[in-house]
Amino acid sequence: MDFACLWLALLLPLVAALDFKYHHQEEMEAFLKSVAQNYSSITYLHSIGKSVKGRNLWVLVVGQFPKEHRVGIPEFKYVANMHGDETVGRELLLHLIDYLVTRHGKDLEITSLINSTRIHIMPSMNPDGFEAVRKPDCYYSNGRENYNQYDLNRNFPDAFEYNNVSRQPETLAVMKWLKSETFVLSANLHGGALVASYPFDNGAPVNQMVLVCLSNTATGTSHSRSLTPDDDVFQHLAHTYASRNPNMTKPDQCKNKMNFPNGVTNGYSWYPLQGGMQDYNYIWAQCFEITLELSCCKYPREEKLPYFWNDNKASLIEYIKQVHLGIKGQVFDQNKNPLPNVIVEVQDRKHICPFRTNKFGEYYLLLLPGSYEINVTVPGHEPHVTKVVIPEKSQHFSALKKNFVLPFQGQLDSLLVSNPSCPMIPLYKMSPSHSAATKPSLFLFLLTLLHIFFK
Repeated sequence: MDFACLWLALLLPLVAALDFKYHHQEEMEAFLKSVAQNYSSITYLHSIGKSVKGRNLWVLVVGQFPKEHRVGIPEFKYVANMHGDETVGRELLLHLIDYLVTRHGKDLEITSLINSTRIHIMPSMNPDGFEAVRKPDCYYSNGRENYNQYDLNRNFPDAFEYNNVSRQPETLAVMKWLKSETFVLSANLHGGALVASYPFDNGAPVNQMVLVCLSNTATGTSHSRSLTPDDDVFQHLAHTYASRNPNMTKPDQCKNKMNFPNGVTNGYSWYPLQGGMQDYNYIWAQCFEITLELSCCKYPREEKLPYFWNDNKASLIEYIKQVHLGIKGQVFDQNKNPLPNVIVEVQDRKHICPFRTNKFGEYYLLLLPGSYEINVTVPGHEPHVTKVVIPEKSQHFSALKKNFVLPFQGQLDSLLVSNPSCPMIPLYKMSPSHSAATKPSLFLFLLTLLHIFFK
């Protein structure tokens, strides 16, 4: 009898199946702690800070080395519920955690993904807002903002115009988190529409247009869009997610006459947004982030949650895989010492804040298959340009690996600066070479007026 009980225990999952319901803070914490305890070899639970009301901002890390970064393993993250009344993403990320840990060692694809990627999952960036919702509504509920009544997706520094708002504890915690990790790819989960939106969310004001050159690569405009120099990659990322969601690519799913071709949009083309998180990720943390609007109704009924999970499961997994696009490696001196803060960028893709190596001399560049000239530059020295061809079929769960050895010996003073050439002020005012984004049409503005404050 004892043997039979032991055998049954071995067959049962380590964590009870996660039900489809809304999990409030205590329930969410209990689930996360249970996962961290029962899958301790591949998970690490920590709080990156606290909300205004003192609730923990929990992040569960899933990976082969969950507690620390390892050279060559890219960092990926999902963040949900930064608007407290947009609830689907919060529950999807809890189910994603459950899906990943219970299939590790059983599903080859999931096992390979976990072993090759360090996946950070934050189910709720705004727990105070979620708990503040008393009467759930499809369009707006108390709880969208944080406890201090700040919209967290308008609370970050902005590269295009001054965002003179009080930085909130939740925002500051995320900014500090971004500095502590070398994040490569991210998505921010929202509700209220069905679309994958990519940067930029903002652009230089129209009154700057007489001073700017429209051909600049750091920011670009075309037909009311505000484009990054990595626009091809961002469109690929958005299409990767949208194309695997059976409803996102269908026209006018939300019955609001907001049609997004193929389920994707440039953020600025939809409407300009100041102080958004996805632009901050890309500009100041060199992390590619898109915004995923996953439900027409911001706070749908619980019985709808299984359908949302079925619609988004494949997209959530496939999107994580995109962190292995392109090229990665390290930059060394002649003595094989890793060099931090070296600029590593594609020759014709100059970023507002140059992409630089981390403290391990590592770089990650998300690129589609093709031929590129990689510019490796130590500030104050001549650049080293190397041609690299990224094949159509890259290595399984790994970007193309390419290390660089520079003709230097010993420590360089120019590499000791922690965050050079990236001031926290609107950069277009500093240089006339940044292009202006044109404003969306009046028609589009009127169509989206009611939605502008609810993204």
